[in-house]
Amino acid sequence: MGSSDERLTSRRGFLTGATLVATSQLVGPGLLSATTAPEDSEEADVTPAEDLMREHGALNRLLLIYDEAVTRLESKKDFPPDVLAGAAGIIRRFIEEYHEKLEEDHLFPRFEKAGKLTDLVGVLRQQHAAGRGLTRQIESGATASGLRNPSDRSKTVRSLKLFIRMYRPHEAREDTILFPTLRQIINLNDYETLGDQFEAKEHELFGQDGFEGVVGQIADLEKKVGLYDLARFTPTA
Repeated sequence: MGSSDERLTSRRGFLTGATLVATSQLVGPGLLSATTAPEDSEEADVTPAEDLMREHGALNRLLLIYDEAVTRLESKKDFPPDVLAGAAGIIRRFIEEYHEKLEEDHLFPRFEKAGKLTDLVGVLRQQHAAGRGLTRQIESGATASGLRNPSDRSKTVRSLKLFIRMYRPHEAREDTILFPTLRQIINLNDYETLGDQFEAKEHELFGQDGFEGVVGQIADLEKKVGLYDLARFTPTA
């Protein structure tokens, strides 16, 4: 079908082309190359669904840190408490207080009003609440003393496992069902406005670097526990 994403891209392409033609007639080809330097950042063209999906990519990198923490802690090996606390803190601030808040304020009500995917939205809301409870438990246990104490460590590992198990299917359903359906229940203008709102909120909460800054923080945590080098995940046989 002719999705609103396709229409959005087509319209932007048309407007850009028309602007270039008009400008070339006024200033000539020499000045045109100078005036059409790429001033728009890539982020300006990120659609709402794409924005949310790339944030899921950041969450997956954090879940990988959680996976590593579970593996080491269950093997009675040390795991840096500051890395676990840092990962949980990013999940709380970036995923729960920002990403999920966008979904709850701007996406879920639209689906409920349209009477679409209401059962799925209900489960997603419940899982957001459950995830916040687990994050509180993980942050509470992410201390040197908490990870040394067998009972406290066991509780933290359990919370990590529950969080991982819930969020992988959670984000997969959103990426493959909820976000694609959004284009069916929202018109083009609202879709563009939604993207602007997402971007404005991102910079309000996380500064000029926004998403890229958060990804940098995640990379720093990955480096501390040997997860940053992508090549290490390539099978050798």
